[in-house]
Amino acid sequence: MKLATFNINNINSRLENLLAWLARAEPDVVCLQELKCRDTQFPLTRLAKAGYGAVWKGEPTWNGVAILARGAEPVLTRDALPGDDADRQARYIEAAVDGVVIACLYAPNGNPQPGPKFAYKLAWHERFAAHAGELLDTGLPVVLAGDFNIVPEPRDIYETRSYDDNALVQPESRAAFAALIDQGWTDALRKVFPREERLYTFWDYRRNRWPRDAGLRLDHILLSKKPARKLKAAGIDREMRGGENPSDHAPVWVELNS
Repeated sequence: MKLATFNINNINSRLENLLAWLARAEPDVVCLQELKCRDTQFPLTRLAKAGYGAVWKGEPTWNGVAILARGAEPVLTRDALPGDDADRQARYIEAAVDGVVIACLYAPNGNPQPGPKFAYKLAWHERFAAHAGELLDTGLPVVLAGDFNIVPEPRDIYETRSYDDNALVQPESRAAFAALIDQGWTDALRKVFPREERLYTFWDYRRNRWPRDAGLRLDHILLSKKPARKLKAAGIDREMRGGENPSDHAPVWVELNS
């Protein structure tokens, strides 16, 4: 099974990019973030023609998440993160695909910090960690995939001081990611590339950051024990960031043995 996560940054504006990548990479499961469309605007027909079933949660203008499955229909289990019924932002969706529980997340950015957006980010991650712990306790094969909006370590960002005050790198943000690892989740990219310094998945559009390879690692795939034991390979499809009309993120993928 090949699973991927991709912050598409507007699915309708970059649908041709997505379809071309799906045809080339042939992932079995894809978690998408930043759909930036209403539920009724989701391009289900085009994706179905490409061979993918889907569940999704849209939101006008911002946010939005989806799970695609090649040759299958994902079975929706949850379309909101539990713990705050007042939270209407479309940032979490969960489905079962071929016996694996897939959790797709688009965590809050948190900027500017300090402030209410940073407080929301930390509270959201607390809720996510609580739910992730419950999923882990089931003993089922579970994959957490998406844009966590956290740079886990200093080596996951290019050498710079410009992000020192950014919510993505704050100690509280990194502690939230570390807490998930402490629960027992495996960071798939770091498992496969434990010594690699440059593992970037995001390059801002501004200040020539893509040509300079001034990137950050924001997109992660975390595996519960069962899929972690089957981890075969992982990677980042960097070429997607350098194409025409690109997202500012690149797809991240893992392959699991059967």
